[in-house]
Amino acid sequence: MAERSRRWSWVVLAAVVVAIGWAAQHGGRGAGTAGSPTAASSGTATGSASGSATARPSAGAAGDPAPTVSADPYDPARFAAQVVSSARRAGVGPQMLMAILYNESYKPHDPALERAWQRLKPDAAFGIANMHKATFDDTKKGRDFAGRDWQQLPDDPALAIEAAAWYLHDLAAQLPAHRSNGYTEDELLALGYNTGASNMRAFARGVKLGSMAQTYLDHLHQNWATAAVAVKGH
Repeated sequence: MAERSRRWSWVVLAAVVVAIGWAAQHGGRGAGTAGSPTAASSGTATGSASGSATARPSAGAAGDPAPTVSADPYDPARFAAQVVSSARRAGVGPQMLMAILYNESYKPHDPALERAWQRLKPDAAFGIANMHKATFDDTKKGRDFAGRDWQQLPDDPALAIEAAAWYLHDLAAQLPAHRSNGYTEDELLALGYNTGASNMRAFARGVKLGSMAQTYLDHLHQNWATAAVAVKGH
């Protein structure tokens, strides 16, 4: 992937503050931000997917138009080919991986912008898949990208996509065989991506979603059809 290098003035930091403030209102947390089960599930679920066919992710209808790609060079639809190839290698669904990228597109992913924010908040997530350092370091073990560094994620969308695909693969391996709620595997994987594996397992056992987890799940439902269109034909 092409690298971008720009010089930013004080306007960058102002833009970061505005972007992160907007992001906070949209409930984004980034991959591997595992809070305590209480924190992730303290609220009562509203609009829960259990028992509701309309709330669940569903494939786009046949004959959907081509996805609209914005001028943003980090629009997830621009990386459809990489999403499909990485998903296949990791054994996860391309639509699921693409939907995660759309969920994580709540903030700007310009490398300079991400690094400016990381200087203010050292535990910030990096890359178009919003992955935290600990999650990346754990996911890369024994993989083809084991020699890569978390600091490279902002400049390498392909690496970010590959890491996200394998993280979903690892989360899937941790799902309990018997679940006491009506969430689909994709819904649980999305919750795991957002809140961590331990919270995902808690949700699978029937723990109710808190407001942040519910917001992330709602965004997955909103992005599901768009993700299907984005990966169609690749």
